[in-house]
Amino acid sequence: MTQKIDTNKYLDFVRETTSPASTDIAQLLTRLTQLDVEDDADVPRLLTAALGMSAESGEFTEVVKKIILQGKPWNEENEFHLKRELGDICWYLAQACMALDTTIDEVIEMNVEKLQSRYPGGVFDVHYSENRQQGDV
Repeated sequence: MTQKIDTNKYLDFVRETTSPASTDIAQLLTRLTQLDVEDDADVPRLLTAALGMSAESGEFTEVVKKIILQGKPWNEENEFHLKRELGDICWYLAQACMALDTTIDEVIEMNVEKLQSRYPGGVFDVHYSENRQQGDV
């Protein structure tokens, strides 16, 4: 049995569960200033990285979707297109590394450590993939 959704109630719920910085420019500017001045976060570069990686990942995914689901050919041109999108993702990854005062090498090393911890023996296992230890994000 399908229950009718009250979209007005849902919109009220969304309003109530949205942070002040997401709905009020003054609150957003206060938060950005706090992050920049008090916390010394590189907000512009971090925002550039987050938005850019998301957008470029979407472009990469779009090509994969069309190849796998819509009959776009697997050929040199489309492989080249995917590689160019990966390059764009790397550019934004470098921006994120600069914002976090780290290197791509350190990020890769941290990823290897995380995955080695998650998968004892260094081999993928569905059980460990779905049943992570506390703190494994």
